[in-house]
This record gives sequence, structure tokens and C-alpha cells, in this order.
Amino acid sequence: MVQKIALFNHKGGVSKTTTTFNLGWMLASKGKRVILVDGDPQCNLTGMALGEKTEDDETRIQEIYNTTSNIKTGLAPAFESQPRAIEAVDCIPIQGRDGLFLLPGHVGFAEYEVELGIAQTLSSSLQALRNLPGAINDLLEKTALKFNADYILIDMSPSLSSINQNLLMISDFFLVPTTADFFSVMAIDSLTKVLPRWRAWAKSANSLQILKDANYPFPEVNVRFLGTIVQNYRIIGGRETAAFQTWIVKIEQSVSENLVPTLMRSNMMLPSQAYRDQGLSSSLSLAKISNFNSLIALSQDHRTPVYALTPRQLQQKGIVLEANQQKQEEFRKIFSDLADKIITLSSGSLAYAVSA
Repeated sequence: MVQKIALFNHKGGVSKTTTTFNLGWMLASKGKRVILVDGDPQCNLTGMALGEKTEDDETRIQEIYNTTSNIKTGLAPAFESQPRAIEAVDCIPIQGRDGLFLLPGHVGFAEYEVELGIAQTLSSSLQALRNLPGAINDLLEKTALKFNADYILIDMSPSLSSINQNLLMISDFFLVPTTADFFSVMAIDSLTKVLPRWRAWAKSANSLQILKDANYPFPEVNVRFLGTIVQNYRIIGGRETAAFQTWIVKIEQSVSENLVPTLMRSNMMLPSQAYRDQGLSSSLSLAKISNFNSLIALSQDHRTPVYALTPRQLQQKGIVLEANQQKQEEFRKIFSDLADKIITLSSGSLAYAVSA
């Protein structure tokens, strides 16, 4: 059974896309079959995975979008009242990594925002729009079945949109990437208010008979918080700078003292023992990832994670090459450890299951 994991923070610039790509690649390297879903109409994940640096890249992407291989056309039967059922998307294999696939995004995915928002008010308009709330889940489940996927990683836009509300509530788990700054602390405090409201809406949606009887029923709500990732901070002398460390501590305090207790009351947490078994403290900090610096540009150019770049792709020699290879090894270990934690937490979720 596929596990859907959303990467969500309505604050932008927290490296959700980069983390989704690097984490998905690492999960696939551990033998998992992974689909990366670009749920952001900005399509940054699609550009990173497919490349968009040359005319050949652009031509290849255009050919892909002349088919139904993207999230918007996959959902069109429901949102555009087409006389056919939703079918699995023909995902794109990611070059260089077996078992890793992309469900491309589409700028026009944002066109479905208004209709979905109306449908999710659960008002008198629901009869006409009853197939919309469950459509995205239906598309992802059918696509996962076609590709025999173990994981779906969903890269979400930085907003509190109805699309994001839907994507998060149909997921099994979610991660919150952050950066070490004041605005990430604000974002954590905001999520403390927003997420319980979203779950209450989803529970109401699932309880409505009209949505249970829809062509695309709205699923049971079982989303659980896995933890946070702090990234993009600078390292000097082998340690975070004092300013970054201050904000890392404040983020961890906000998660521990505000977000976790709130999510626990809303039944959006695994049992505490599940986190303790992975060596996680009450802040649920899954990983701390420093700035990729020059490696990120090379990663994007070669459509390869920072830790998987070859010496030929680095095009460096001597001390510079050695320094970057050392950084690559650090990043490889971080993402390997992160993937292992996610595999264990998600695979153990049934054993740890608590009633909703």
C-alpha cells in the first residue's frame, strides 16, 4: 500500500522542492518505488526533475505536455466534467535513478482552485461539485497502483489554498521544511492554528454521505505529522553560526511547545514512542541540512541530487574537489538517515496505529 507524504509549509523559500527531489532519490536508492508529485502550479519540481536549461530540454518538456502526463489533465475528467473517469497518469521516469518517477505539475492546476474551494465549503453547492473533493486522492491512488509505488512525495505550494488543504488531508503523513529565521517561527505558529481546522473540515467531509457516494469518494482522514527539517543555514568552523543557532532553537521550541501538543489533541501525531524509537526529541527535528552552496546549481544542471554528483559532473580538481566531495558525503549521510527514519515511521504506522 502506498504511503503519501506531503512536504508543506506556507512560508516560501524553505527548500521544499529540493528536499522532495533529494529525499525521493534517496528512498529510491534504498529500493523503494517513489512518485514525486508536483502539486505546485509554479512547477519548480518538474523543472528540476526534467531539466529546462537547453532548447532540447524545452522541446522534450513540450512533448510531455502534449500528452496527459501531468496533474491538470489527469484531474480534468472531474474538474472539467469530461465524459470519462479519472485514470492513472503516465508518470515520467527520472533519468539516472531506477524506481523514481515524476507526476509533472501544470501551471493550469491553479485554475481548479476556485471550484475546489467552493466544493470544500460543504455547502448547498455540494451536490453539483460532489466529485471534486475526492478527485485528487483518486488520481494519486490509481497512479500509485499503476506504478506499484511504495511512496508518493507531494511538493506543495507555499500557500493556505484549498488545493493544499486537500493535498495535506488526503496524505498519510506530512513533513514541515523550515529555514532558520524569524518567519519560519511565525509559520509554525500559524500552522498551529490552521492544521486543526483543516483536519476538522476533512473529518466532516468524510462523514458526508454525498461524498461517500461520489464517483471519487473523499477518503478517511489519517494524516500524521512526521517532523520538521531545518535547512539552508550556514556553517562556520564546523558549527552553525550563532544567529542561525538562535533561530533553530526557537523553531524547535515552537514545535515542541505549541505545534506538537496541538496536533496531538487533533490526533495528527503518531504515538510518542514511535518518535522516541527514532531518537527524536520533543521538537521532532528529523534533520538539519546546511546550505548546499555551489552544489545546488550543479545539482539542478545535471538533474541529480547534490550527494550523487560525480567528479565528472563537479568538474573540479584538487582541494576544491576534495572539499565538495566531503560535503557530498555529509549530505548523503543526512538524507540516508532521514530516509531511514521516514521508512521506519511510515512502515511502523500500522503497528503504532491509534483510533481516530
